[in-house]
Amino acid sequence: MTTKPPHGLGRNAANYGDRDFALYLRRSFAASMGYSRTMLEKPVVGIADTASDYNNCHRSVPELVEAVKRGVLAAGALPLAFPTVSLCEPSLTPTSMHYRNLMALDTEAMLSAQPMDAAVLIGGCDKTVPAQLMAAASADVPSVMLVTGPMLAQRFEGERLAACTDCRRYWARYRAGDVTRERIGEIEGKLATTSGTCGVMGTASTMACIAATLGFMPLMAASAPAVHSDRLRMAEEAGALAVRLITHPVKPSQLITGKSVENALRVLLALGGSTNALVHLAAIAGRAGVKVDLKRLDALSEETPVLVDLKPTGEGYMEDFHAAGGMVALLRELRDLLHLDTIDLYGQTLAEQIDAGTPFVDRTYIRARNAPVSPVGGLVSLFGSLAPDGAILKRSAATPALFETEARCLVFDGLEDLANRIDDETLDVTPQDILILKNAGPLTPAGMPEAGYLPIPKKLARHGVKDMVRMSDCRMSGTAFGTIVLHIAPEAAAGGPLALVETGDRVRLSVKERRLDLLVEEAELARRRAAWQPPQKPKRGWDKLMFEQVLQAPEGADLAFLRPEGE
Repeated sequence: MTTKPPHGLGRNAANYGDRDFALYLRRSFAASMGYSRTMLEKPVVGIADTASDYNNCHRSVPELVEAVKRGVLAAGALPLAFPTVSLCEPSLTPTSMHYRNLMALDTEAMLSAQPMDAAVLIGGCDKTVPAQLMAAASADVPSVMLVTGPMLAQRFEGERLAACTDCRRYWARYRAGDVTRERIGEIEGKLATTSGTCGVMGTASTMACIAATLGFMPLMAASAPAVHSDRLRMAEEAGALAVRLITHPVKPSQLITGKSVENALRVLLALGGSTNALVHLAAIAGRAGVKVDLKRLDALSEETPVLVDLKPTGEGYMEDFHAAGGMVALLRELRDLLHLDTIDLYGQTLAEQIDAGTPFVDRTYIRARNAPVSPVGGLVSLFGSLAPDGAILKRSAATPALFETEARCLVFDGLEDLANRIDDETLDVTPQDILILKNAGPLTPAGMPEAGYLPIPKKLARHGVKDMVRMSDCRMSGTAFGTIVLHIAPEAAAGGPLALVETGDRVRLSVKERRLDLLVEEAELARRRAAWQPPQKPKRGWDKLMFEQVLQAPEGADLAFLRPEGE
C-alpha cells in the first residue's frame, strides 16, 4: 500500500514526536481564522506579500494579492498570503542591494518552512524580483512570478516624464545651473504619478523581462502597466497557474538552466537593459549551479543587436514597449539566436510561446534585425590589470567618443570623500580626466550602492560637460546613462588592484580591445600593496554576515553559504 505524500496544510508539519497531533494543532489554529474544514483540506498556494508603506513601487500589491486569491479559489485551492521583507531603493540605507540577500534568505525560509504546494511571488522594485527568484531556486518550490508592473509616463508641458531617467536628466540640468530650484521642485511632483516600478528600461523592467524569459511568468506579463486592468487579470491567471503547478509541477530547477540563462543574457543585451541585471542574473543562476561567464556575455554581445528603443538609451517608455508587442515581439526578432526548447511554467517551449503570441509589432519601439538601435549588444565586459576578474560597461548608454581613453585619474576614496569634494571649486579636474570611486563594493558598509553614476563636477557641468569616463566597484541605476565602468572585480575592499589606484595615475579604457588597465609600474604597485590595510570587520548583525560571506560582482554578490551546498 502506497501512502500519498502530504499536501496543503499537511506539508512541513512541526515535529513534536507525534505527527498526527502536529496536524491536529495546525488545523485547530487555522480554524480560528474562520476557514471551514473543507477549505482546510484543500491544496495550498502561498502568496508572498511584499506590500509596505515604505515601498511606493508596491502600492498596488494588496489589490494584486486579492486578484491572485480569486484565481486560486476559482481553481480549487486555498490561498494563504504571507509577508516577507520588502525592498524599495529610495527608502533604504545604505542601499537596497545590501538587503537583497536578506530578502532572499527570508523568502527561501518561508517557502521551505510553511505548508504550501506552490507559490505566487509578488514583487517589482529592483532587488525584490531577483531576491524572490533566488529564493525560489534554492527552495525549489513551484513558483509563479507576478511583477507589479511599470508606472505610466506623465504628460507635462509638452513632454513625457517618468522615473527615473527623467529624474536624473533634470537633476543634471539643475546641477549645471540651467534649471532653477523652483523648477526642479515642480518637476519633482511629476516624475512618478502612478503606482508601479520605474517607467523606463531600468533594473525593475529588465528583471521582469528576464523572469519571463526564464519561464516564471507569461511573456506579456513582463510589461503590462501597473494600473492596467490586464495586470489584475494576469494576477488572477498567476493564481490559477500556481494551482495547476500542484498537479503538473514545473520546478525552478527545471526553468533555470544553462540554455535559459543564455537566453536571458540575449534578452538583456537586446533590451539595452540594466547593468544591475547582470549581477542579479548571476546570483539567480548561481543558486541553480549555473555560472554566468562574462567572456561568454561579451561574445553574445557581438552578435546580439539592441532592438528596443526605450529610455535610458532611447526615447520610449515601458507602456510603449508593451503596446508595441512586448516580449513576444522581441523574442520573435531574436528567434534564430535563442534556445527554443527551454520551457515555461505551463511546460510550453519558448518556440510555442512565441508562436502563440500576437504577430503585431510597432517598429517605433521594437526594431527589426536589419534596422536595429545598435548592431551590437548593450553591454560589454572588460578585463585587464585594473579588473582581473572583470568589469562592465553599458555601451548603449555611453558616449562612443570616450570608448578609447587613456588619461589621468581623479580618485575618490569612498562615498563620503566623493560627497565632500566633487563640487569643490578648487578641485583639480578637467573634462579629459577619469573619475574613479573606490571602496563602495559589496564588502563595504556602503553595500555596493548605485553610486557608479558619479556626478559631473559642478565646475565642469556649468560649462556644458555632460559625460566623462567614470569607474567604480559599485553599481549604477538601470535608469542612468554615461560612459561608466562598473562592478570592477575584485573590489578595492577585497584588496583588488582598484585599492591601489591613486590620483594622478594613468588608466586606459579600450572598448575595442575589452581592456581596463592601470598604467603604473609593478614596483610602485608592490610598494602600495605592502602598505594597504584591509577594511575593519563589522562587529555584529547583518553587516557582519555580509562581510564574512558576500561574493564578488561576477558571482552575483550572493552569500557564499547560500549557493548550492554552501560553495
